[in-house]
Amino acid sequence: QVQLVESGGGLVQAGGSLRLSCAASGRTFDDTTWAWFRQAPGKEREFVGVISWSGDDTNYADSVKGRFTISTDSAKNTAYLQMNNLKPEDTAVYYCAASTYYSVSNYHLTSHYDYWGQGTQVTVSP
Repeated sequence: QVQLVESGGGLVQAGGSLRLSCAASGRTFDDTTWAWFRQAPGKEREFVGVISWSGDDTNYADSVKGRFTISTDSAKNTAYLQMNNLKPEDTAVYYCAASTYYSVSNYHLTSHYDYWGQGTQVTVSP
């Protein structure tokens, strides 16, 4: 059974940084596309960023571009989301997701992903 477990969320002041981790288990993840989404109260889940299985291609939502970075450690079956210069509007529950393929036209859609974590809360105070 595949499991994704996020960690690293918390409360931080605006301008601060956090690093989220997503540890995967249950299968090999050498050919996995990893992504991060977030969901604020009363809003739909939105795409944050993605990294292709090869690590050669990354894409980010305009709202986080230049501030957030996705990386992976294949030896640890773990993906990371480094978040710098956080803003109050970044407050949300953050979810990691994994897919066995990579579509340049669909990676921003929740339907692209087979596996999801339970989410971790990130709160940014003014």
